Amino acid sequence: MTSILSDLPIAQFIGGNWVDATTTMPVRNPATDAEIATVADGDDSTAMAALDAAVAAQRDWADTDPRYRSDILARAFHLLHADTERIAHTITLEMGKPLAEARAEVAYGAEFLRWFAEEAARGRGAFFRAPSGGRRIVVREQPVGPVFAITPWNFPLAMVTRKLAPALAAGCTVVLKPAPQTPLTAVAFMRILAEAGVPPGVVNCVTTSRAPLVSARILTDRRLRKLTFTGSTAVGRTLLTQAAQGVLRVSMELGGNAAFVVLGSADLDKAVGGAVLAKLRNAGQTCVAADRFLVHRSRAAEFTERFLTAVSALPVGDGLDSATRIGPMIDGAAVQRVTTLIDEAVDQGARLYTDETATASPGHFLRPAILTDVDTRTRLWNSEVFGPVAAIRTFTDPAAALELANATDSGLAGYVFGENLGDTLEFAENLQTGMVGVNTGVISDPAAPFGGMKSSGLGREGGSTGLAEYQEQQYLAIDR
Repeated sequence: MTSILSDLPIAQFIGGNWVDATTTMPVRNPATDAEIATVADGDDSTAMAALDAAVAAQRDWADTDPRYRSDILARAFHLLHADTERIAHTITLEMGKPLAEARAEVAYGAEFLRWFAEEAARGRGAFFRAPSGGRRIVVREQPVGPVFAITPWNFPLAMVTRKLAPALAAGCTVVLKPAPQTPLTAVAFMRILAEAGVPPGVVNCVTTSRAPLVSARILTDRRLRKLTFTGSTAVGRTLLTQAAQGVLRVSMELGGNAAFVVLGSADLDKAVGGAVLAKLRNAGQTCVAADRFLVHRSRAAEFTERFLTAVSALPVGDGLDSATRIGPMIDGAAVQRVTTLIDEAVDQGARLYTDETATASPGHFLRPAILTDVDTRTRLWNSEVFGPVAAIRTFTDPAAALELANATDSGLAGYVFGENLGDTLEFAENLQTGMVGVNTGVISDPAAPFGGMKSSGLGREGGSTGLAEYQEQQYLAIDR
């Protein structure tokens, strides 16, 4: 399968050209720990070349007709769909997720291109008479300017399209820095954008293992006008500090610690099915993954038994194997981090329902683990797990469960299951999260605003508000 990668450029994509690299970095398959490719390893000079290209292209791109930008995004949508198999295999090879999930990511990522192709052509603004009657007020939307987009490894295509599509639709040029673990998907997508007709310099891609060096260089340049980042809260705080020096527009989707609540009225078929999706998609390596399970005591024994049965039936293995439902963790450090969280919780009284977690393999695999009676003081309960581990506690009073669900600095996503519509909606509306799945374990949708409250981020991606993250309002006072 690595032949799929054989024609990918090693160079950086800058100003519409593949620029030769002086240094390279390896890309490894987490299912085998084998090196599958090398790509360019950029530095601060690479970063400046990419920003120079974006700045040079900004004025002309902003001046293009909205329909022109819309048509390019629509072509990219169709080209991406036509290349689904190659892109999906690339995702699986460098990130590890099962091929079926990788194909789903391509479809999901492509939808951002289609959505913002449509949004690009929808005019916004206002024209009205001032209350004093002496002038006319015009409010227009204009692109914020060159954007620096930093994307994570867990969705190496969808997180790119979720940022690039609205930026391009708004008329912004972009410097993209994909995660060093998964640069190949971004490189492959650059070729699709070029084929779709994106002009030189409008999108530039810097692959690098030296993220702090590259990011610091770009963020201190006065010509940059926006930062968009998806990743951990800790890194987000550092980037916010740097962005503050230039008073940059910022949108950030940061860490989560989602509660999954099963009320007494829940349909357990829906709840267990939703739990499998919310917890184990991408081996739990998603920002909206359910980490803390709060189950009404009257349903807890049956829910836990059925959840354990469902989880135990999911084969763990190489994502290229069609039987695999749970792929590897991204690297050995991730396996060690999650197993440490499990061990600490067990030491503090939790009951573990699996005999073995880490598997014997050259790859980085972790079997799903379910724990009950998890102490709320443990790191497992209070951390973003980012792995296939479910921590369960019971409750009898929904008000106490709500208080516990909200007792976190994170506020990205939450889930609530119940058949009593009034009680269920009341619980959902009082969760302090930007997104809530009500009787569903899948919440992401390009047509909906994706983002969090509290320490889980700033701004929204997707939906009708997604375009506004890349626009500035200008007010014209027109004297009669």
